[in-house]
Amino acid sequence: MLKGKKIVLGITGSIAAYKACLIIRQLVKQGAEVQVVITPAGKEFITPITLSALTSKPVISEFFAQRDGTWHSHVDLGLWADAMLIAPCTASTIGKMAHGVADNMLITTYLSMKAPVFVAPAMDLDMYRHPSTQHNLDVLRSYGNHIIEPGTGFLASGLEGKGRMEEPENIVSALSNFFEQPEEKPLSGRHIIITAGPTYERIDPVRFIGNYSSGKMGFALAEECAARGARVTLVAGPVALKCSDSIERIDVESCQQMYEATTQAFAQADAAILCAAVADFKPESTAQSKIKREGDDLVLRLKPTHDIAAELGRMKQPGQRIVAFALETDNEEANAKEKLRRKNADFIVLNSTRIPGTTFQSDDNQITIITANDATAYPKKPKREVAADIIDRLSQLFA
Repeated sequence: MLKGKKIVLGITGSIAAYKACLIIRQLVKQGAEVQVVITPAGKEFITPITLSALTSKPVISEFFAQRDGTWHSHVDLGLWADAMLIAPCTASTIGKMAHGVADNMLITTYLSMKAPVFVAPAMDLDMYRHPSTQHNLDVLRSYGNHIIEPGTGFLASGLEGKGRMEEPENIVSALSNFFEQPEEKPLSGRHIIITAGPTYERIDPVRFIGNYSSGKMGFALAEECAARGARVTLVAGPVALKCSDSIERIDVESCQQMYEATTQAFAQADAAILCAAVADFKPESTAQSKIKREGDDLVLRLKPTHDIAAELGRMKQPGQRIVAFALETDNEEANAKEKLRRKNADFIVLNSTRIPGTTFQSDDNQITIITANDATAYPKKPKREVAADIIDRLSQLFA
């Protein structure tokens, strides 16, 4: 809610200026204190007397009051406000804001504003979609302004409905939502590195050594960590999956590239979840051109790739956590416990190829979490639910 918030409402010369009255009424109803700053053109569409009656404050338009010459300090307004809302905001005002053309009280107030600024554009569709207007809006966004997109119900493929100012209730909701205190999330402030997908180790320009990993488990883990408030760096092998914009994604192909990206990121991270199916071997040499089919056989000499988990285990500092994955075909728990020791991990997520419909390319998984002291088996679940189980265990390590 907006109780006790001080809002500077800027009004410009648009036919939508009459809707400012509705905005003021809703702001005041939510407990906000509103000071109107209007441009000379704005007064052609709505009278200051109407606005003053709604805010119980004199409307500011000029640098000096006409009656007694009192100076209106745009600097003081910038310090007084908790937020500035410019609604409606014309293409002309947007251009002036973007380029610092301080030729009226509203623009000088904007340039002095220390609080967040919200802009509700209002103009016809042709003006709104003109490249110069879109460029100026991008400039305002780059300055940290919040653009309340005009129009509701427009099609995703076009600009239908855009141009006209957003509805007053939606504008006020945008401000109200901004000031709501977000619920503290369990991984807020944590930086987590996640590896996902396969690696491809090139034989020649068209062939590689790889595996069937789809990356689904790693991407589910990344989304789960982000939903719990973590800053996520996802180091992804060659997969066709997409992730949320809030996730920092680094695309790689080979083990060498994944090793470099992961070790560099881990130095400043709180945890690493090593879910990728990294190739253990790569060709000793890579042919520069396609290998022709000649003779009855082809001999490839392989050499080991980097052991990313082992390297992070060596780098691990007090307070850092490592979650490693193990895909086994036999002696699953014994092999996983040995890997836990060798990799200096906090726990191992064990998968088994012997459970149908899990692991590679499946939407489901069935895991056992292995620690130094116990093994906890989970039923078969969708990978997004498995991710939640894994992050529950990781969160406990930070408690």
